[in-house]
Amino acid sequence: MSDYHPAKDEPSHPCEDAVAAISGLSANASPLPASEASLWTWRDLALFVAFALLALFFANFVTLAGYAVLRPWMGWYLPIQAAATNTFVVLVLQGIFYALMLAYIYILVVYQQRRPFWQGIRWRSPQPGQGLRLFLSGMALAFAVSLAPVLLPDKRDFPFEKMFSSAQAAYALAAFAIFVAPFMEELIFRGVIFSVFEARVGTGFAVAGTAVLFAVIHIPEYWGAWNRVLLVALAGLAFSWVRARTGSLASSVILHCAYNTTLMLALFFQTRHFRSL
Repeated sequence: MSDYHPAKDEPSHPCEDAVAAISGLSANASPLPASEASLWTWRDLALFVAFALLALFFANFVTLAGYAVLRPWMGWYLPIQAAATNTFVVLVLQGIFYALMLAYIYILVVYQQRRPFWQGIRWRSPQPGQGLRLFLSGMALAFAVSLAPVLLPDKRDFPFEKMFSSAQAAYALAAFAIFVAPFMEELIFRGVIFSVFEARVGTGFAVAGTAVLFAVIHIPEYWGAWNRVLLVALAGLAFSWVRARTGSLASSVILHCAYNTTLMLALFFQTRHFRSL
């Protein structure tokens, strides 16, 4: 295993210094304990990805089958093909998928690795002051992304934007984006995948690799809006960087939650409480 730890006299990047100044984080990465390195293997990652694909298929099947069964009883008018892109159906599907993934990760950590769940995912609650700085950093990141120049082809009529089809759909999406997605996405990318990459290759690869995968998984939502995919990648890089610097999943969850909250609040006020979407 080769792990990356900056030397004491190694100069840090100016961008890293700026983020560290805002969030109050150390400029040096928190190393992965040697006792944990052997617990995360390529086999774990392969099985995790295989289960994720099966869970996605199962969630799709259960959600659409459930819709088909309940449709005549509930008076739902959308055909099954159209329901597959309905905001509420998609959120149910996503919720089932996340529940399955959470159960798998819990079993992996508690029963296979034989560790307490929160310790196994490297969850260390920050001090109140650091938590506030992380939240403010997430807000600042959201504003920076919103003001970033357009560098790649972009458009407004992309799949994720179409999900904001009504005020009710917008409220549901905002709630999911704030209260569910940050923890689950961080658990998957900066929890399991990051830990395997860090243990098997090194911290630098874990930061870059999870940021790229985070952007790739969002491509279907932003298809055609490639500049937004780039911005998602940059946000993912910030989440991964914070995860590496603190050695704690809690830090990246707070940053991610603040980022999503700021974007949703901005949309809420821009659209007059989701009335002019």
